[in-house]
Formats: sequence, structure tokens, C-alpha cells
Amino acid sequence: MTDSHIFAPDHDAPIEYMRRTRDYYLALGYDNPYRWAHYTDAPFQPLARKLGDSTLALITTAAPYQPDKGDQGPGAAYNAGAKFYTVYSGDTAVDHDTRISHIGYDRKHTTATDSNTWFPLPLMRRFADEGRFKLAPRFHGAPTNRSQRVTLETDAPEILARCRQDQVDAALLVPA
Repeated sequence: MTDSHIFAPDHDAPIEYMRRTRDYYLALGYDNPYRWAHYTDAPFQPLARKLGDSTLALITTAAPYQPDKGDQGPGAAYNAGAKFYTVYSGDTAVDHDTRISHIGYDRKHTTATDSNTWFPLPLMRRFADEGRFKLAPRFHGAPTNRSQRVTLETDAPEILARCRQDQVDAALLVPA
């Protein structure tokens, strides 16, 4: 039997992100490996109206650029000093300089040069102008402080409250 598929070479295997992250946390001295939050059931609420009539909010884990916090540009080494610890919001009508040097991502296999991968606000404005949806007046930044408890008890409720203030129907979460 011959293969009718063209397979990628053996060296082109997926990056074992979860195993590597668990190993990294153990190497940092934590008593146990990192545990991802996952649930057997997740709430789902269908849109009450068509997407074109709905207000959509952007939620990102990208950080606002902080010039006093060292290198934060594309290809920058991991920079914990650029982290943020409270939810922030910004006006969706204007451009913003957000960066991802505070995020632990695979710097060997990506360049992080396309800001649309972590902060697609310009693209979302274009889609809103085309009538695909209404863009909320604010976007929101979700901290990445590695505390599931703080995320669930503090940050997520704050982002939800801000989305409700803006009468948001749906949110697009773009993790960096």
C-alpha cells in the first residue's frame, strides 16, 4: 500500500507547548507543574441578533507600550517588567501601541512582527466599517499574571462589567 498523502518531514512536528510549560514551571521551583484551567462544561449564549447588528468588543492580553520598561519590540527577549496587573481599556477609534514582550511565547519559531495577531483593532475597525458588526467604543486588556484565581475573581468580572457598560453583545478574546 502506498501513501497518497504528502506528510511533513519528521522534524516538522508540533511544538509540545503544554509539556514544555509544565517543565518550565517545575524548573522555576514550583511544587507542581502548571495546570491549565479547563472545564467539563462551558456556558454558551447564542447571539440575540445577527452579528451585523451586534456590538463586538476586543479583549487582548497585549500590554500598552511602556518606554521605560526596556526592549518590548518584535523579537525582544521575555520582559517581565512590561507586564500589567490590572485591567485597562482604550478607545477603539484610535490606534494604540501594544506589545507582547511580557508574554512567554516561542521566540525561536515566530517573529511577532504582525501586531494583528495579538491586537487586530485596525482590522476590526475596517470590518465594522463594512457592516460586519458594530465595534464597541472600548477594547480591554486582560492581565497575564499567571493566577487563575485572580483572573476568575477579579479580572474577568471587571472586563465583563466594562463590556456591559458598553452594551456589548459578543467579545473576541485575542490572547498574545
